[in-house]
Amino acid sequence: MKGIARRSKLMFALVALFLAGVIVLAATFGINAEAWVFKRANKHIYSSGQIVAAGTIYDRNGKVLAQTVDGERKYNSSSTVRRATLHTVGDLEGFISTGAHSAFRGELTGYSFLNGVYDLKRNGAGNDITLTIDADLCVTAYNALNGRKGAVGVYNYKTGEILCMVSTPTYDPYYKPTDIDSDTTGKYEAIYLNRFLSGVFTPGSTFKIVTAISAIENIPDINSRTFTCTGQYKTSTGIVKCNSVHGKVNFQQALSKSCNSTFACIAEELGNDALTKTAEQVGFNKRITVDGINVTKSYFTLKDAVSVDRGWAGIGQYQTLANPCQMLTMMGAIANGGSAPAPKLLKNNSSFGSLTAPTLKYLDSSVANTIKNMLRTNVTTHYGEGRFPGLQLGGKTGTAQVSDGEPHSWFVAFSEREDLPLAVVVVVEHGGEGISAAAPIANKVMQAAAKKGVN
Repeated sequence: MKGIARRSKLMFALVALFLAGVIVLAATFGINAEAWVFKRANKHIYSSGQIVAAGTIYDRNGKVLAQTVDGERKYNSSSTVRRATLHTVGDLEGFISTGAHSAFRGELTGYSFLNGVYDLKRNGAGNDITLTIDADLCVTAYNALNGRKGAVGVYNYKTGEILCMVSTPTYDPYYKPTDIDSDTTGKYEAIYLNRFLSGVFTPGSTFKIVTAISAIENIPDINSRTFTCTGQYKTSTGIVKCNSVHGKVNFQQALSKSCNSTFACIAEELGNDALTKTAEQVGFNKRITVDGINVTKSYFTLKDAVSVDRGWAGIGQYQTLANPCQMLTMMGAIANGGSAPAPKLLKNNSSFGSLTAPTLKYLDSSVANTIKNMLRTNVTTHYGEGRFPGLQLGGKTGTAQVSDGEPHSWFVAFSEREDLPLAVVVVVEHGGEGISAAAPIANKVMQAAAKKGVN
């Protein structure tokens, strides 16, 4: 009997070990199956390390951006379209990790957990996808950047659709430069990075929008106050310099004239906690996604900051870094009563595209309407409607001081036109003043969008 009991225990132990092994194997397969399928050695999908077997990628108007023809992956016939949409469509080698070829590879190849890429092998093609971008609008943005490094984004704040997403430097995937890895001039710096989704930049005076929102929320009499700008603001630990001597200004005038002294003073009064709370409320230090693509977080901190640090932070300097996509959603939320749909890149008629985008709730509607009116006043009384004819824009420029050259040039804006529910962001690296470098690009892109119509 004892022998039988021992053998029974041994059998139970072996069965338990077997079941444990099956569970581990199943878990390992479940976790790693997709990664194994998309190894570059998989000849069902790749050839010489390049994706060749996949569905067609269309823009919102049905223009082919990439497709497989006779076992070879082909891009659009226009070199300019290829350059303008490279970071959205992606390269075939996978260096541009946020491009559609990489980010949506499962949909493009028809991969599923149960069947793998059997359908791709059987049918010779994966699934087609339609992107929300307008290739012609991207070309307009690319041409307007005119060889300068930067990013342009346009987003429908009613639907969440990204109509334009351009990042430079870029290249023609048919004629990829051979010296990208060896170049020492910097002309290809971060060329595989989609600056709109993955870049972060010192925001400069565009961050005054955040400081203004915090003031509206936390300083009851902010709209009745006046401030005196002498060209600098003295704190107990240092001086924040202004770009001019503005004299006596009210809250609205301070925003329109982008008065550093006033906004440093406001930031000083708000304190670290209140300003940080508002920054995080409008998306800083928080992750947003675009159809599963992680957007790099905008960064704001006042940990251990003294008064002069807080003053510089209040005008978009100090350690603050902003992502263009996050800033775009913030402007969309301001235009849309405090909330806006999360940005999306896949059209709803794609089986992979969600029917509704999650909502980003940034602001109370009364606060949103107040800052919206202030930003509209920036254009009507300071920048001038003539810079943006017919667009009914509200916006803010930024001239962000950086340590390695000329300032970064920013412009963030939205249209109030009911038939043009779009927000726009432009960043030109080392472009100089926002009003002279970034704002004209925004005007060209928005004028093109208005002419085409929002469909």
